[in-house]
Amino acid sequence: MELFFDLAYVLVVLELAKGFYEDLSWPGALVLIGLFVTIWFSWVGYTLYANRFDTDDVVFRIAKLIATASIVGCAASASDAVGKFAVPFAACYLVSRLVLLGLYLRAWRHVEEARSTIQVYLLTVGASAVLWAVSLIVPDPSRYLVWAVAVVVSAAGPLLATVMSDDVPLQIEHLPERFALLVILVLGEAVGGAARGVHDASWTLVPMVVGVLAFAVAAAMWWIYFDITAPSSTRELNEADDQDDSPDDDDAADGGGAGDTRHDLFVYAHLPLTLGIVVAGVGLEGLVVHPDTPGPSAATWVFASGVATFLTGVALVISGTTQTVRSIWPWPAAAIPLVLLAALPPYPSSLVLVGVYAVGMLVLAWQGTRASRRSDNALSGAD
Repeated sequence: MELFFDLAYVLVVLELAKGFYEDLSWPGALVLIGLFVTIWFSWVGYTLYANRFDTDDVVFRIAKLIATASIVGCAASASDAVGKFAVPFAACYLVSRLVLLGLYLRAWRHVEEARSTIQVYLLTVGASAVLWAVSLIVPDPSRYLVWAVAVVVSAAGPLLATVMSDDVPLQIEHLPERFALLVILVLGEAVGGAARGVHDASWTLVPMVVGVLAFAVAAAMWWIYFDITAPSSTRELNEADDQDDSPDDDDAADGGGAGDTRHDLFVYAHLPLTLGIVVAGVGLEGLVVHPDTPGPSAATWVFASGVATFLTGVALVISGTTQTVRSIWPWPAAAIPLVLLAALPPYPSSLVLVGVYAVGMLVLAWQGTRASRRSDNALSGAD
């Protein structure tokens, strides 16, 4: 059910990436970022609800399927969501907000011990739903300001739930798995960028080689997340969760603790991480299709910015769950400015550029694996 639900969001991401590829400009970037953040917080809203209150009964499944259909509607209107399809996009998004609001009302009725936490979400989801409804009658461009405020309200929900009264902490055994599924699906955009580029270039030799190198970059991002970032953050979340479950922990008795803060940091840090993957995929597609274009080009900067944003997300996930900046120095923090600086030289073609990045990303993945294993060995020795 969760994977089926995620597919609707992937459709939106694909449409947003396609729109940005057709308009590699600052306005195009702002549209991609704004709509990606909007749809991302919708996904997070349902993910956090299911983490606490998933009943997997008929009512929940019907509600989830209605929400899935509404996000498919967002995908159908995403190509011109800030133009002629603004009202359909907002209407579909509003339906998803109302379904989530209904689910929280159901939880309020049946889970009395969680009502103080549910109340926070009722207020934030309800307020965002009202704003999305208002946006249906607000003219452009004021409509998009209303959208932005609605997204900020939605984004504040999880933080307010933790700060004010988190009677029902997030379930750590479920949370990393859900975000890992999202990351693997979003990585499909990076791989898809390479594949579409080879297709659009009619399988000629140079674009095909660039496509192979682009795939290596996507594979390195997969490696960095699933072999280093995810295991490290999951371990830290489990340890924080175990500490909060301790009967001697005063914070645990109050319904909150270090684990709650780490959960929030883990969740929010995945926003730049997943956004970076999507942006890098768009840049890779442009570099594969136009392999003879000297750099730095617009596609070069899109690609490099995407990789840097991805690594920033990786750093935030690791440092947020370990609660220390030392855990990301020098890996991966030192690589972030290097990724941007590497886009500056006047490369004769994108073949050279993508080749440099492919080698660099694979080395970065290898170094991160070594650092992670040293850390694991140090922890084993301490135990």
